[in-house]
Amino acid sequence: MSWTFFHKLGSPKWFYEISGKLLPWLTAFSVLALVIGVVWGLVFAPQDYQQGNSFRIIYIHVPAAILAQSCYMMLAVAGIVGLVWRMKLADVALQCAAPIGAWMTFVALITGSIWGKPTWGTYWEWDARLTSMLILLFLYFGIIALRMAISNRDTAAKATAVMAIVGVVNIPIIKYSVDWWNTLHQPATFTVTEKPAMPVEMWLPLLVMVLAFYGLFALNLLLRMRLEVLRREHKARWVREILEKSA
Repeated sequence: MSWTFFHKLGSPKWFYEISGKLLPWLTAFSVLALVIGVVWGLVFAPQDYQQGNSFRIIYIHVPAAILAQSCYMMLAVAGIVGLVWRMKLADVALQCAAPIGAWMTFVALITGSIWGKPTWGTYWEWDARLTSMLILLFLYFGIIALRMAISNRDTAAKATAVMAIVGVVNIPIIKYSVDWWNTLHQPATFTVTEKPAMPVEMWLPLLVMVLAFYGLFALNLLLRMRLEVLRREHKARWVREILEKSA
């Protein structure tokens, strides 16, 4: 059953059809979760006893940082699938997800700097967590630039896949940097084995915002992938039929 789904996922036509059915549900979920998370976090969540209202930026910073790392891990998986099984959609996913991941990393760095000024007294410090996140942004830029620099699609797909796989070593460095080195950055907000460090009325809206960001990422990724699939498969009969219906 799983292998059948895997092979179907390799079909651009099947992906286009099934993604079209998912888009309305993803849109509704993402918008609803975002509205609930923003209102809950910015209006109803209590102030932090040390940071006051300035802590509320975590409702943007933390989801962006988590998504930035998750997106890069997805790039590495897509790179492996593309190299091993030569699946077209793996390269499409890698190409379309990289700019989203770069933006999320940028948002995480900017919001972290804004948060850092009142909390640590500085916008930037070259500690392990901040530096490794900056390296992640450069990795995203590198993948995007490498794709644009190579005109041959197959060569570009292989090169970006290799870069994504090699660069994934930075993800555990980001995650465990606060444990391995003495940094200004606080430990992880969510862990699998330990109870959250903040009260439930603070971390529940944060969890909702994380889910909202994942929903928006999936929505944005599917839309970008659908456009890229149409561009790559423009000579296929099923694409011509779609274009004729929409004309």
